[in-house]
Amino acid sequence: MSYEKIKQDLKNRIYHPVYFLCGDEPYYIDLISDNIEKNVLSDAEKEFNQTVLYGKEVDVPTLISYSKRYPMMSNHQVIIVKEAQDIKNLIAKESKETDEKNFLLDYVKQPQKSTILVFCYKYKSLDKRTKTGKELEKHALVFESKKLYEDKIPDWISDYVRSREQRINPKAAVMIAEYLGRDLSKIANEIEKLFLNLKPKTEIDLELVENNIGISKEFNIFELQAALGRRNILKANQILNYFGANQKTNPIVLTIPQLHSYFLKILTYHRLPIKGKNEVAGALGVNPYFVGDYEAAAKVYPEQKVVNVISLLRDYDMKSKGVGSATMGEGELLKELVYKILH
Repeated sequence: MSYEKIKQDLKNRIYHPVYFLCGDEPYYIDLISDNIEKNVLSDAEKEFNQTVLYGKEVDVPTLISYSKRYPMMSNHQVIIVKEAQDIKNLIAKESKETDEKNFLLDYVKQPQKSTILVFCYKYKSLDKRTKTGKELEKHALVFESKKLYEDKIPDWISDYVRSREQRINPKAAVMIAEYLGRDLSKIANEIEKLFLNLKPKTEIDLELVENNIGISKEFNIFELQAALGRRNILKANQILNYFGANQKTNPIVLTIPQLHSYFLKILTYHRLPIKGKNEVAGALGVNPYFVGDYEAAAKVYPEQKVVNVISLLRDYDMKSKGVGSATMGEGELLKELVYKILH
């Protein structure tokens, strides 16, 4: 079941006896469990009928004992198990099933109808080969929250902003994604901060991002890529000097993979049989807004040069990790790499 369907069902007060929320993206797990924790019961009902447990502090028999209780002066009791992945033997291999595990198996088959039991099983998927996994899939609401691919994050940011009836410049969305990575919770929190400083009917742009998230508008990986794409030697060196002076926020171990991804897209552009804007955007995994940037970079870097650059990036990625060039500092190593790219 999708997040949007679960969200709509909860809004309509359609509940399931057991929710098993799993996966390596905790953002949606937290959204669903927080929704249940805040909205299913009234404040008066929560005092006697809502329990929050933690995986390291509870075992299966105790959990089932809680779950079989009847609510007091309420239609439901809510039990939320946070960090459920820490419960010992919660999802064991079939050959290792124990008597303790059978408590959960039996409960999942015949859950207490007045109980809403929520497992927050983070950073793991449900092993559907086990007896427990099979029964959960059959009788419970199982939701798997998967990490988004990097190229999907800018669109996710745009959709998030749009859902709040606001607007964001595509370049600003990309900058946020590249600076904050794939942590959706962190991204959402930073965007909420932006909203506090956003005037009505104002688009989130690079300046707003720079002023409120702490990203330098002129000296960041996005602008370094742009400088390399235009072969702007002066600008590239200015950015490298800034990176050298701010290595904690611009570590080489993150810079090189991002440059590698950038030049792989340029190589992909060279090898595309069709150059239509939407087709190119789809093949590169970027917003159509940026297709022109890759078209311009492809003119500066012929295909063979791009192949050579990618090879360079791989070599310097190893050097940045201490293989073959442990004596050179990060700043000097990056400057040497960029010099070779540009010349």
